[in-house]
Amino acid sequence: MNYIGIDIGGTNLKAGLIDEQSTVLATTKMKIAQIENQEGLVSALAQMTQELSQMAGIPLDQIASVGIGVPGVVEIRRGMILYTCNLPLRDVPIRRLWHQQMDMPLYVENDANCAALGEYYAGAGRGSKRFVTITLGTGIGAGIIHNGKIYHGANGMAGEVGHMSIVYHGEPCPCGRRGCWERYASASALKRLTAQAMEEHPDSILGCVIREHDGHVSGQSAFMAARRGDPVGQRVCDTYIDYLATGIVNVINIFQPDMLAIGGGVSNEKDEQLLFPLREIVQRESIPCNRDKMTRIVRAELGTQAGMIGAAFLGKKRRMI
Repeated sequence: MNYIGIDIGGTNLKAGLIDEQSTVLATTKMKIAQIENQEGLVSALAQMTQELSQMAGIPLDQIASVGIGVPGVVEIRRGMILYTCNLPLRDVPIRRLWHQQMDMPLYVENDANCAALGEYYAGAGRGSKRFVTITLGTGIGAGIIHNGKIYHGANGMAGEVGHMSIVYHGEPCPCGRRGCWERYASASALKRLTAQAMEEHPDSILGCVIREHDGHVSGQSAFMAARRGDPVGQRVCDTYIDYLATGIVNVINIFQPDMLAIGGGVSNEKDEQLLFPLREIVQRESIPCNRDKMTRIVRAELGTQAGMIGAAFLGKKRRMI
């Protein structure tokens, strides 16, 4: 059989059709801005499902299920979207509305959990039993897999590691707390650190790098400057990695996974600049254990397709049980 996964992102709906071997057979996307209400969302899901079927030349009756990854809070048993951060949707009975249009199972899950599931079955987490993904973006998302199952916690909210406080009375966070990890170690936080350093040292190589990119400060700016021997850029990188390691040490000390994968654009930096120093700090600061039982820290493999592939696996997992 075949499966469809749809990832609801900040800008686009990204959908893909995969087969039993986890091969992506076809993909399509749609702008979030085109969706005005819950009926529009369901119509978009149905339209993308039919489009993928036609693109791949696979009849609808050969598609076992559709899974969607939602950037917010979901009720997986009832198939409800309770809250999303980038769509005006609250308490949407998405599964019931879906079945008014399509005769096909629909599964709903948090998008970070979908990304973790995709990496676990088809990416960096293959072969592990206890697996955690950390995605560095506007915030910090995480997914926790234990023995092949997503860990949801008692209320479905497990994995909000971006909102653990690492700096007492630190920077305010939109969640209402202070000192949250994502205020210091997300890609957005790295950009803020970079912009601040550039303002303080406008004549540095870092300042030159940013001007070469039309004044655009990116998550790569400091790493680019550091590669050119800039001490200002290197200090930004070192500070950022210290913050990133602080949270990762906490995650490892709590969950002790076999493997932890880091995703998001920042994770693509050279190993010498990111993963190697990060691993060194984590090894030094984590609770000591046998060397062969230490958590392996790796780079996520599926990139922007992780959430889409993981959403497709929601239905495939059900068939495997």
